[in-house]
Amino acid sequence: MQKTLAVINLWAIRHNVKLVRTLIGNRFFFAVVKADAYGHGAEQVALEIEDLVDGFCVAIVEEGVALRVAGVQKPILVLAPPLSKGDAERLKYYDLTATVCDFKSAKLSKGLKIHIAINTGMNRYGCDLNGLGKLLKALSPQQILGVYSHLYAPENPSAREEQYKLFSTAESLVKSYAPDALAHLSASGGVALGGKFLFGGVRCGIMLYGYSPCGFEIKGLKPALTVYARLAQRTKFIGGGVGYNLADEEYKRLYTYRLGYGDGFLRGVALGEKTLCMDAFISQKKSELLPVFTDADEYAKLCKTISYEVLCSVTKRSERVYERRIEI
Repeated sequence: MQKTLAVINLWAIRHNVKLVRTLIGNRFFFAVVKADAYGHGAEQVALEIEDLVDGFCVAIVEEGVALRVAGVQKPILVLAPPLSKGDAERLKYYDLTATVCDFKSAKLSKGLKIHIAINTGMNRYGCDLNGLGKLLKALSPQQILGVYSHLYAPENPSAREEQYKLFSTAESLVKSYAPDALAHLSASGGVALGGKFLFGGVRCGIMLYGYSPCGFEIKGLKPALTVYARLAQRTKFIGGGVGYNLADEEYKRLYTYRLGYGDGFLRGVALGEKTLCMDAFISQKKSELLPVFTDADEYAKLCKTISYEVLCSVTKRSERVYERRIEI
């Protein structure tokens, strides 16, 4: 096997889900498994935790279809609005819940189960308050299962308070039309805030995989992913370079590992000596399987990005192995 090895501890993910449950009580719990469960494998993760959550969130229709084909039965909310009749047909056929954010998505979602997305300041997807009343008239009350938004900068007190007020107004308006609609504002950052930000439900992503949302620190989370590089060759150093770089020291022996920036790692962040090649890197360390990714926060800091991004990238060319290890 030439692929990198990604080991995912499913019991760590179950532990994290249970921890979230202690923070949100009996509120509706959407587990966010978009982007292949942040690189952990959406189908395997969803099936593992389906008994602990109330539903799932994905980014696009195709991700929801993959979950249904794998056997997932609970509600699946697609966060991107439908963009075509084909999207709407798949949403209906696979019993997926659509996001409606404007008149185009409302028209495409006729007869579908929907949640209305509200723009409270992120300016990504969502209807603003001024247009919400007209949008509601274009929908059937029976199809409206929920209303939601997403906090930007939840760590900022003034920003989150303004968004809370806007969403509360939107919730009241939607519930005057569809009284049983589920309101959910908070992703992991809102879960960390707790209290009034929890509303009737939450959508939790990064915490499931063992990491705190940006700007917060949540104790007790267990990272679930470790990536290993496989030893490909032992080399006696003959002088010259190390990969594509000039050597600046004399080595006795070097070891080549079959992992590079083509596997989702950053070229300029050395895992051994100098920069990564597309499919390999060189190190002085000797191991048949060398752990190269054990902490997404630490690796993200080296990459000058966030844990979300590196988790989504580092398993893209991996053989995934799932385990259930209690001692974590």
